[in-house]
Amino acid sequence: MPANWPYMPTPWIQEDDSSYRAKEQPLTFVLVHGSWADASFWAGVAAELSKKGHTVFVPEFPGHGADPNKNVTHGMISKSVADFIISHKLHNVVLVGHSFGGSVIQKVAELVPDRLKRLVFLNAFVLKDGEMLADELPPQVVEQFKKLGASSKNNTITLPFDFFREAFTNLASLSQAQQIYKKAFPEPVGPLFEKLDLKKFYSLPIPKSYVHLMEDNVIPFGDPNYGWHPHMSSRLGLFRFIQLHGDHMTTAHYEPKLVASKLYEAARD
Repeated sequence: MPANWPYMPTPWIQEDDSSYRAKEQPLTFVLVHGSWADASFWAGVAAELSKKGHTVFVPEFPGHGADPNKNVTHGMISKSVADFIISHKLHNVVLVGHSFGGSVIQKVAELVPDRLKRLVFLNAFVLKDGEMLADELPPQVVEQFKKLGASSKNNTITLPFDFFREAFTNLASLSQAQQIYKKAFPEPVGPLFEKLDLKKFYSLPIPKSYVHLMEDNVIPFGDPNYGWHPHMSSRLGLFRFIQLHGDHMTTAHYEPKLVASKLYEAARD
């Protein structure tokens, strides 16, 4: 792993292991992380995809990772990913978004549609035209986020560990949850409350897939007005559906080979 990971904007490098490599259609992946995370969220998954012969990029975006400026907008984040794709001269990209990253790849698709092969949503937000992310969260959660942001010094949300442990890492052991929580950086409030114009997104013919982690408890089960699948996934129209056991964050960290295999199933021709 490069010493300056995750801030090195180059393909993920992994030593060749021909005994591991299966015959897979070589693809170019760009992996976009979600809230309370940085590019290192994808470390294990990126390594597993690379072992299989894929080219993998993991861009970091404004307000996250090493960036101390948390006064960012959704537009700044989306443009940074689109600019990354353009500057690295990438084409036929499988663009993967996790969680908040789903709304990001929706907007990136509007900016660089000719460079994308497929969009893959991994328990990711699929917003309707004119929605903001907060519209897809229960009112009590929205109020909690507003209070946390207002009480911070830089308009960010730091999740209490008990909430993070039960909602984001419900399949983890306590020690695993604690390790993941160490990387749960404060999340800028602004992008969660921006209404997005997505008219162009819903006119694009780019193929789409939804990968569903069945035990993900970030959005509570049981309310038909909220949820990953089928509530938001169904907005994609015709889409490929892949499902696996897993929660919001633990599975990517501790079962990266499984997640990588499902992303490939979602992305291949």
